[in-house]
Amino acid sequence: MLTYEEIMLLVTALASLFSVIAVYYAIMEKNLVRAVVFSAIQSTLYAFIYYMLMAPDIVLVYIPVAVGLYPAVILILISKTEKVEKQ
Repeated sequence: MLTYEEIMLLVTALASLFSVIAVYYAIMEKNLVRAVVFSAIQSTLYAFIYYMLMAPDIVLVYIPVAVGLYPAVILILISKTEKVEKQ
């Protein structure tokens, strides 16, 4: 039977793995809107990791900026250009 600490470590490791996968998809995606969505997913997972590491003050700042404000600004900028990256 796993202890509480082992479960938290496993959950943090899985969130780290999924955040790396989200970063990979954000980099490789040609559709810029989808890339921003993957970046927001990665930021959400980072916020979750900060929360698991018991840093709620960082989470309270990181969520509005990295999950809300940054993607919103980038989406506004993308709306003024083309939505798909060209080679």
